[in-house]
Amino acid sequence: MSKPMTAFTTDFQHSGMIAKDLDETIEFYTKKLGFEVAGIFHNGENRCAFLRYGHLTIETWEGEPAPMTTGAINHWAFDTPDIEAAFENAKELGLKFKDTEIQHIDSFWDHGIRYFNVYGPNGETIEFCQIV
Repeated sequence: MSKPMTAFTTDFQHSGMIAKDLDETIEFYTKKLGFEVAGIFHNGENRCAFLRYGHLTIETWEGEPAPMTTGAINHWAFDTPDIEAAFENAKELGLKFKDTEIQHIDSFWDHGIRYFNVYGPNGETIEFCQIV
């Protein structure tokens, strides 16, 4: 009898995303979102970077066209204890907002969630979410 794939894994390792400009992507994730560079490696003539925040690692690389659209990877969500402070800070950073105000979904979890989304440099959606 087959088992779910979690029987063969231990944790989430990374999520992959093509970069339209690898240096711009590294700068955005490190300087504006606070990731650290876990490693930059060559893959033939191109580079591949691993960017890490907590348990989340993003593999991003150059050498092929970035889709520049939400698609195969819809979004990444970050847990935040103070959605208002996060929203104000994102405005101060000049991030490109998908949502013009903090959104809410009352039916999630026990008391709902509050969140907003921004776009990264490759058209990816990044969500900041507070579980109420």
